[in-house]
Amino acid sequence: MPDPTETVAIAAPEKPVVSRYFLRFTLAQRYLHAVLFTTFLVLAATGLMMRFSGSIWAIRFARAVGGFGAILFFHKFCALVLTLAFLIHVREIFARGLFKHEKGIFWGPTSMVGNWKDVKDLLGHFRWFLGLGPKPRFERYAYWEKFDYWAVFWGMVVIGFSGYAMWFAPFFAHFLPGWALNAVLVIHSEEGLLAILFIFSIHFVNTHLRPDSFPMDMVIFTGRESEEEFKNRRPKEYERMLIEGKAAARITDAPPRWLINFSRVVGFTAILIGLTLLVLALSAYFVG
Repeated sequence: MPDPTETVAIAAPEKPVVSRYFLRFTLAQRYLHAVLFTTFLVLAATGLMMRFSGSIWAIRFARAVGGFGAILFFHKFCALVLTLAFLIHVREIFARGLFKHEKGIFWGPTSMVGNWKDVKDLLGHFRWFLGLGPKPRFERYAYWEKFDYWAVFWGMVVIGFSGYAMWFAPFFAHFLPGWALNAVLVIHSEEGLLAILFIFSIHFVNTHLRPDSFPMDMVIFTGRESEEEFKNRRPKEYERMLIEGKAAARITDAPPRWLINFSRVVGFTAILIGLTLLVLALSAYFVG
């Protein structure tokens, strides 16, 4: 029988481990991305309908929205919005790099400009896929993220210029020969189709369907990522941040539940629309 005077030690409950969160994308960057993917979805949908105007699905949708004239209106409107967002982005880059003298905009570990490390990471990734070496330790932006960025940047210039050349053909006729105005129609159509195929296949796979992001990478919507995600995905940046003493400046609150749910709805909706447009584009291109 236990002694009633004996003191029984009760172990204190362990405190739950609270994961820290770090800011990856600012609110302005997330808004810009929202404008980018929203306008691109509309441009892709309306562009495909005009490219494959003889398809049954394009004809039926055109009738539902008021004809191909309405589709062209939405296409041009979203083109203007996307152009404005692109110019704002370019202005911010040059303002930060040339006037505010921020280091790392045009070169270095935090830049979107490719460097020799990206080449080594690409080759190292292939070796890792084949089981011939360790997984590369990525910096702030991996090589495929830079490839995605510059593919979009190049597409904005080529598709945008060719589109405006068709839109304002009388003006551009003062500077371009007739054959060039015919060429921009082909360029705009083929580059637009290439952009659709790239974004809805390569970009979706790179961003959302990788094993460490499946089924969707939420960071572009919430702007935040946990410390565990940070260390696993970009260990070189994580270590550099600790060495430079910049960790405290990037610590932020965990994303609220409403933002996570909202991001999931928006993200999965965009992916579903994109994959649907990809199937329609391939079926119209190869089947007719």
